[in-house]
Amino acid sequence: MRDKRFDEGCETAGRPGAAGERGGPGHHEGSSVSGPYVLGLGEVDEDRAGLVGGKGAHLGALSRVDGVRVPEGFCVTTDAFRRVVARAPEVDALLDRLAGADPDDRQAVRALSAEVRRAVEEAGIPDGLAAEITGAVARFGEGAAYAVRSSATAEDLPTASFAGQQDTYLNVVGPAAVLRHVSRCWASLFTERAVIYRRRNGIDDRTVRMAVVVQRMVLPDASGVLFTADPVTGHRRTATVDAGFGLGEALVSGLVNPDVFTVRDGEVVARTIAVKQRAVHALPGGGTREVTVEPQRQERPALTDVQVVELVRLGRRIEAHFGCPQDIEWCLTDDGFRIVQSRPITTLFPVPVPEDTDGRTPSVYVSVGHQQMMTDAMKPLGWSMWQRTAMVPMHEAGGRLFVDVTPQLASPASRAALLDVMGKGDPLVRDALETVLERHEFDRPVPDAGPVGPLAGGAPAASVTEADPASVAELVERSETSLAALERDIRTKSGPELFDFLAEAFEEHKRVLSDPVSIRAIMAGMEATWWLNDKLGEWLGEKNAADALTLSAPGNITSEMGLDLLDVADAIRPHPEVVAFLNDVQDDDFLDALVELPGGAGAREAIEAYLGRYGMRCVGEIDITRPRWSERPATLVPLILDNVRNFGPGAAERRFEQGRERALRTEQDVLARLRALPDGERKAGETKRMIDQVRAFAGYREYPKYGIVCRYFRYKQALLEEAERLVRDGVIAEREDVFHLTFQELEDVVRSRRADDRLIARRREAFRSYGALAPPRVLTSDGEAVTGSYRRDDVPEGALAGLAVSTGSVEGRARVILDLADAELAEGDILVTRFTDPSWSPLFLGAAGLVTEVGGLMTHGAVIAREYGLPAVVGVDQATRLIRDGQRIRVHGTDGYVEILD
Repeated sequence: MRDKRFDEGCETAGRPGAAGERGGPGHHEGSSVSGPYVLGLGEVDEDRAGLVGGKGAHLGALSRVDGVRVPEGFCVTTDAFRRVVARAPEVDALLDRLAGADPDDRQAVRALSAEVRRAVEEAGIPDGLAAEITGAVARFGEGAAYAVRSSATAEDLPTASFAGQQDTYLNVVGPAAVLRHVSRCWASLFTERAVIYRRRNGIDDRTVRMAVVVQRMVLPDASGVLFTADPVTGHRRTATVDAGFGLGEALVSGLVNPDVFTVRDGEVVARTIAVKQRAVHALPGGGTREVTVEPQRQERPALTDVQVVELVRLGRRIEAHFGCPQDIEWCLTDDGFRIVQSRPITTLFPVPVPEDTDGRTPSVYVSVGHQQMMTDAMKPLGWSMWQRTAMVPMHEAGGRLFVDVTPQLASPASRAALLDVMGKGDPLVRDALETVLERHEFDRPVPDAGPVGPLAGGAPAASVTEADPASVAELVERSETSLAALERDIRTKSGPELFDFLAEAFEEHKRVLSDPVSIRAIMAGMEATWWLNDKLGEWLGEKNAADALTLSAPGNITSEMGLDLLDVADAIRPHPEVVAFLNDVQDDDFLDALVELPGGAGAREAIEAYLGRYGMRCVGEIDITRPRWSERPATLVPLILDNVRNFGPGAAERRFEQGRERALRTEQDVLARLRALPDGERKAGETKRMIDQVRAFAGYREYPKYGIVCRYFRYKQALLEEAERLVRDGVIAEREDVFHLTFQELEDVVRSRRADDRLIARRREAFRSYGALAPPRVLTSDGEAVTGSYRRDDVPEGALAGLAVSTGSVEGRARVILDLADAELAEGDILVTRFTDPSWSPLFLGAAGLVTEVGGLMTHGAVIAREYGLPAVVGVDQATRLIRDGQRIRVHGTDGYVEILD
């Protein structure tokens, strides 16, 4: 009788379509059912969700859409729920206990939620409320059958559907049965699954109220679900229809497999017809039962193609009304479709707002986060600041940034260069772009788009770029001079003057980034690396030969950051009381207390010196709103303690020197082997020149990012001071509110001294929801997330394919770490994580190997892994899900795959 997801008022005890239905202009209920606690569906819409819940509000809105037919009925409001819960005072105490329960303790959550449900059901329904509900039932027919459906205020939200989390009861016959099932719906607000779902979505149990929808049932010939966008790929012009015979309960429960139809541009383009041996039908006296489908019907489609196209056309109308793709539950009788629910599809990744296009060629976007090794959602101030200071136009979607590569992809003149650049950065991006090209949507001639921009470091050169090694020191000095000028001048700016200054500062920011000498230095190191890998592979059969040759390359600010933290550990290790104190650190004000301990003054001095050089860094540092190490110094404590435990004194200098010596031995071996080849002296000479070039410039590859982050920290400090003034003036409630405004919006607030609190609240909620979405590497303007693959036949069965970025093979315990603050590595552990930006580099020193879901040959994690001699494989799709924490794995950093050993 209970259907946990398909909340269909999909069946009636009378003839199909005999009961009154509503939908579109002119469809109204025969009589009003309004009372203090009951509202007819015709009296509610989206604006009354707080009173009738998400489902009730959507059904009321659906009934106003032209051509949409909704089974008639009424809502028992959330005021009725509050009145009933007030009769059970023990609920408050139980909710306190539930709030304090460990969310991972499923047994405790299960037991407490059961107690709450029991208390709600036993509270009973007051006579006056019961009379109002049964009166509404009488007006629709006491002998009729009804669907009694939960409708919580946290339900069918744009960011969380809550599908199936509360209960629905089908084919409920008679006023007494309706009352009983209304009470059960109220209690189902506290099912174990609903409580856990709310926890995962950050929703407090006390803030949610339950309404109940009571609808006349409709006997369906077929029923199912329509997605107005492809729920797997996200393609917005592709709809999918799941269909089966009888009630939809058979599909939801897994009793049968559905027929599946795919519709694009008004045409069925694919269909899979299942063998449907069973169906669920209503019983005359109430409830449902499974029945056997007649053998001759089992392989027949539940819908004809004409009906499928008609249904999708109806779905497009509903989608247009609500303004986003919909998950629609439907029933079919002999006189047409009934819509019994429509909710947003909450799993789709948003689509960037496209530039003006010809409408024939879809726009194709490449993820910036995958290039920057930071795929988390960014707050509006964060992504808008990155847009302002980036060298190419970027588009926001889902709190992430994307670059439109359509012009380069469409132009044959620039296409090869784009694919080459993307392939060197991330082969999965290249494969996804090639997948798009295979669809022939770019066959139409277009003007030359010009050279590939600096999204992934610039266009590949036909020959290796040459640069003067002395330019590196000059570039660093010029960057430091520019930063010092920024620090000096920004201190005196506030209010509108600050934003006038920042407009100029951003131009200087971009000038530093686009310095031709700097770009030449970066490309000199990258191209020398590619040359060595290509040529030594060809001449000596060596894979990724440059890896060992770049060990301990000088001047790499990111690898120095890791080594310098070893020196901090050296200042702390000799002092047991300091170590014990740091083991108990919880707050960020611990530095002041250090000086009271023996050796504490020196420890504090070492930490502060480290923060002085690297305190502007943090996880996700391209988002200006992220807390920096200098703002949250306790973040570093676990890393320092790992170094204290896992290393001895002088480890930094020793490790660097060992790497340098290994690189030198590798160089001597390579050159000797080359000289033994035909034309060996020439090959050895060219190789020596490339080795010198890669060691001269490889370290500088990391410096421009360091300079960006330094500048960002100065911008942030100035903007937060401005935010504090806004708080003092009562313009905003708290300082971090400005993080949910774009840079332009913040400037407008500062100039006008007015802020939109509702906009900030909406942005905060949107940011929370974006965190649950995984950004695609490649996204089209049709909303399709295009997934690339490695297309390799050299990976052992069961192994996880990825990109080899640092040679060597290592076996050890996998430590799956999603948050740097939770990091704890023992000797021999292999770090497995989603991505690693520069802030993760100190953790590399204690790891035996590295596996990431995101990354490319020249991304930060790969560069530092090579510098430290760490076997590494990146771009391993879903590595943090497929590899369990504690499993033994083997990382093949030379061949690019990971084996799970147990």
